[in-house]
Amino acid sequence: MRLRTALATLLLTAVPLIGRPAAAATPVTIAYAQRTQTWELVLTDGDVVKVPEALAVAPRDAVNAGARAAFLISGDGRHFFYFRKSDGRFTERTLHGEERAIRNITVDTTGEEWPSVSDDGSFVITGTSAPGLGALVDLRKGRTLPLPGGTDQWSFAGFSPDSKRLLMQGALEDRVTVFDRGLRTRLRAKTRLSPIALANDYVTAAATVGSWPKFRKLRLLNLRTGKASGTVTVGLPRGQYIDDLDFDKAGHLVVRSKTKTGVAVYRVSKTTGKATPLRTMVRPDAKVWVLPGDDEYEPWTEKK
Repeated sequence: MRLRTALATLLLTAVPLIGRPAAAATPVTIAYAQRTQTWELVLTDGDVVKVPEALAVAPRDAVNAGARAAFLISGDGRHFFYFRKSDGRFTERTLHGEERAIRNITVDTTGEEWPSVSDDGSFVITGTSAPGLGALVDLRKGRTLPLPGGTDQWSFAGFSPDSKRLLMQGALEDRVTVFDRGLRTRLRAKTRLSPIALANDYVTAAATVGSWPKFRKLRLLNLRTGKASGTVTVGLPRGQYIDDLDFDKAGHLVVRSKTKTGVAVYRVSKTTGKATPLRTMVRPDAKVWVLPGDDEYEPWTEKK
């Protein structure tokens, strides 16, 4: 699906935008973000919304001055996150809502900590360059959670598609653990695999196999039994690789892959690896672009 050319430009201010009719058949969401002179949101109806209050790079007094500041969009296309110029705090916003700053995540540690957000935009977690995690924030309840106990070397692997579970790996014991949003342990398995996706059954996980960044194979892991499937080779076109792996809400495997012109999305058979094209997206003529559900850096993010 070719993303439509922008039709109009709007200015996003600290005052809520005037919303479109609530009865609209198809809600307008964020198709992607792009950075030209400033960050901009390109909506699914073609409109462009500027976000002038979002930092593009870390300021001079940050640990990594000049490093690119994160700009993220939740997988549902309804929430966006950025470090704001006024105080450097990581901030959540919807198209028709006001800013909500997350006080314990700031631009000062850009390049040392990396935020990720859940598909529904209600949970934020940061990984760090040191062993362990940074902040875990439940925006729905407005509270920061303590880090999970047992070891300080947890690494975050991903959210379930319904945003109700977090998949983490403990580096010391080769263990994978499923936590709920209150960071209570729900399931644990020992494995040498490094799964990066968790299905909505909270039992099935998926891991890429091979050498980074040229992944073309995967394995499935049953977190209840600890057993892994055989290796499945994904039937991607020549020159394309598994750049992003996830499950959709129905439990299908979904792969995103960088192409010569942008990004392609495929549904992948768990048994044969057959890749069925779902849509393609052509990269805009911008320095940087970000898709809903992206982590801070994806292969297609920056223009080379």
